[in-house]
Amino acid sequence: MPAPLASAVVDAHTHLDACGFRTPEQVRAALDRAQRAGVERVVTVADDLDSARWVAEAVTWDDRLFGAIALHPTRTSSFEQDVRAELASMAAGARIVAVGETGLDYYWDYAPRAAQLEAFEWHIDLAKRLDKPLMIHDRDAHDDILAMLATCGAPAKVIFHCFSGDAAMVRRCRDEGYLMSFAGPVTFRNARELRAAARVVPRDLLLVETDAPFLAPHPFRGRPNEPYCLPYTVRDLAELRGDDAAELAKSLTDNTERVFGWRSSPGLVTPGDR
Repeated sequence: MPAPLASAVVDAHTHLDACGFRTPEQVRAALDRAQRAGVERVVTVADDLDSARWVAEAVTWDDRLFGAIALHPTRTSSFEQDVRAELASMAAGARIVAVGETGLDYYWDYAPRAAQLEAFEWHIDLAKRLDKPLMIHDRDAHDDILAMLATCGAPAKVIFHCFSGDAAMVRRCRDEGYLMSFAGPVTFRNARELRAAARVVPRDLLLVETDAPFLAPHPFRGRPNEPYCLPYTVRDLAELRGDDAAELAKSLTDNTERVFGWRSSPGLVTPGDR
């Protein structure tokens, strides 16, 4: 267990069900571990339709938990109207704070590119209709994702989850006001381009996440990840950027609250509400 951060942070993207935490008791235990490490709130993200149904229920179990719902781009080979209708209904829930993760994945060949592009366009439209942030999965697809956002018209708030671009991609996202969320790989010393990118992200566009159970940060690399590991990434980011860790954590929380609307929306929990 890492030493707790002096200022609490939010895990902006994780997959608690994929971590094996399926029951209310398991979820609460994971959130308790996270809170002891200074991770005050967690956004758990759907991967497929069954996961989306689980997320929609799980966010009612604990006031530290929020959700994001969409169909992952690798799952879009079949994207029928009844699935779209159910996803849209669940994504409208008060404790669902983003449409995601959606986007494009050109690394795996589980779904044709044409199907991914059509599904991504649908999710962009859904985020705009619901007035919720769009949480993007971008794997080897920077140019097409940016082009699609420009063509369709991006939602007011866009988050590049597990940012994987270089400094040039940072500049392109910065110019559009897109937020960039960094996970465990930014702590890997051999991830030179990613670490160089993290240094130049404007602080007001920076988020942090675990993407658990994947991508555990150093020194947990290669082992199962969960939200309590987030402080390792925050401290490494602070050192990398030359920031004070507590000040960076405060900025990260401010950014997360702003993008998810936690300061102004009724029914959403802020730290003083518990």
